[in-house]
Amino acid sequence: MGLSRRLLYRSDFWEIARPRHPLSAGHVLVRLSDPSTEFAHASAADWLHCHHLVRLALREVLGATRCTIMFAHRWHPLGSAVGEPVAESSTPTFHLFGRWEGETTTPGLQLALPAHRRGAEPDHVMEATDDAMREALRHARPEAAVRSAGQAGSAVEPVPDFAAVVETIAAGPNHSVIEPASGRSGIAGMLPEELLAMGAALNALPLAGGLSGFSCVAVESTDKATPLRVHALGRSAAEEVNPLEVLLRSQEVSLALL
Repeated sequence: MGLSRRLLYRSDFWEIARPRHPLSAGHVLVRLSDPSTEFAHASAADWLHCHHLVRLALREVLGATRCTIMFAHRWHPLGSAVGEPVAESSTPTFHLFGRWEGETTTPGLQLALPAHRRGAEPDHVMEATDDAMREALRHARPEAAVRSAGQAGSAVEPVPDFAAVVETIAAGPNHSVIEPASGRSGIAGMLPEELLAMGAALNALPLAGGLSGFSCVAVESTDKATPLRVHALGRSAAEEVNPLEVLLRSQEVSLALL
């Protein structure tokens, strides 16, 4: 798959692209164009801009009404990578899985398999879908507030007291859940300051007991009274049990991915 086939849209800091082996027609990446870019107000606002764009395009092209996000933080998936997408590079990358009625395969079923047994979407199917996605991204009109924040945000400093903006909850051994203090149930409408605070909370999680990083799953709620939840699982090359296999069987995450 050539670069022109993978790249769907490029913004100020981030780009929207297909992974080399998409696990479903709704599997799209939002990845940093320049790995050296600092995660600050402007790049956070641009991430939100790209997220809005890709959600609008997934809805228009595939009818996707839900989306689950997976990403690795200071962690590189190893071996069979059960439970998580394989890493394509060390560049910060978010895997978005759009969900819709009538999809022929689900992310959860694919991710439950070792990487070498997962079936990528056929090229001839993806070519037409990607052409439609590219056109939808070109004409999408996201909320103006997010875009203007990205343009004017360079003078705004990151949130110093992230504890006032997000809440970190211990959910089990080496398992933390980060939620916006606002109780916001989804990413739509999220402010760049909230995204920065969630990143700061993730950076502040302890790497104890040989942990090297985290596998993360962001799950939006269909219930407005339930906040967006980012599950962060501590990972180690020496771990005896893959915690993602357990998380994928939990009711909240299995409903989002299966």
